[in-house]
Amino acid sequence: MTGRLAADPTSRAEAPGWPGLRGAPAALARGVRAVFWYLDSVVGGQDYQRYSAHMHRVHPDRPIASEREYWRERYADAERNPGARCC
Repeated sequence: MTGRLAADPTSRAEAPGWPGLRGAPAALARGVRAVFWYLDSVVGGQDYQRYSAHMHRVHPDRPIASEREYWRERYADAERNPGARCC
């Protein structure tokens, strides 16, 4: 009986309607990328890129702060104006 089951071409992994695990690594990778994208956006990872694009588009004649200057000014502004912060 065991030999017949092992050679059965319609085993669970190959049976029609059984999703199998062929797409699992790709799905896992997509999920991990989505989580990292979300966390990056929560902590402001793309803010400087948006700022730079805005400055190029709306204020092409004004100098663009370096990324270091941008974050320094942003944190200083957050200290001056706590807004909706809890602490």
